[in-house]
Amino acid sequence: MDGVHRLLDRVDVRQNVVYVGFLVIFLFFSVTLWDTGFLSSRNLINIVLQTAPATVMAVGLVFVLSAGEIDLSFGSIVAVAALVGAVVMQEASALVGIAAALAAGCVIGAINGAFVAFLRLPSFLVTLATMGLFAGVARTLTDLRSIPITNEAFAGFFGSGSLFGIPSLVLWTVAVVALGHLVYRHTTFGAHVVATGDNAAAARACRVKVTRIRLSVLVLSGACAALAGLLYAGRIQGARYTLGEADLMIVIAAVIVGGTKLNGGKGSIIGALFGSLLMGMLNNGLILMGLSVSQQLIVRGLIILAAVAISLREPAR
Repeated sequence: MDGVHRLLDRVDVRQNVVYVGFLVIFLFFSVTLWDTGFLSSRNLINIVLQTAPATVMAVGLVFVLSAGEIDLSFGSIVAVAALVGAVVMQEASALVGIAAALAAGCVIGAINGAFVAFLRLPSFLVTLATMGLFAGVARTLTDLRSIPITNEAFAGFFGSGSLFGIPSLVLWTVAVVALGHLVYRHTTFGAHVVATGDNAAAARACRVKVTRIRLSVLVLSGACAALAGLLYAGRIQGARYTLGEADLMIVIAAVIVGGTKLNGGKGSIIGALFGSLLMGMLNNGLILMGLSVSQQLIVRGLIILAAVAISLREPAR
């Protein structure tokens, strides 16, 4: 028994809660929903497809939180970017629309970053304000109308298409996660992001450009949110102001449960991926169980609360 206790002491449950939780929930649904098609390849792929935009947003948020900041506005950026892209595509080519959508995300991210990095305002308050501001912009941009996208090439590239039988949304997920992991773990920029979040004063003393890092991570978050907006628009072949408005809690929970510290200095892109998939699988399983919307919210909230409590709990001293 002493050997078991020593082994458990060496295992940091907080760092592995997302993987343990993913396995436990997967096994639970596999047993209880074995006759509903939960384990079918179509349903499992559908979970990945549904979580692709959230995973892309989660990658950007890992950088923001690791730098010791927070972004609450990415849901609004999703809607604005998708609507901008859809409106521009009605008058110009798909490439121009894509560029406009990504530019919109980067500009909003830069606005957030400027207030945080140069005016030194708290990112929580800045992005809380811009969340409401750009939610209003999304609603007034098209008078609450949905904008259809008829460009088949765009829809195939960002949503409904496939390459060698692999859905484009899966390819986007793999590409963004792989690139994010590479940048976060194996570049100077990633190291500087972590150093800034861990101790900004010490990072500045080591000649890390802390102001530039804070600006950059919020621009990156805006770009990821804009890409998520394009993925939403490609899948439903249109854009509307409601896109992204339900993603705030899901994405933040996925990132925190995935091993990223809320106060900065540590993060995990792979953990965020599994956190996003866990949230998608949870949503899918609860629907297949036949729970009402209110029951789904209660169960999902309790599970997220438990997972976040475990991942954020400080070890006993």
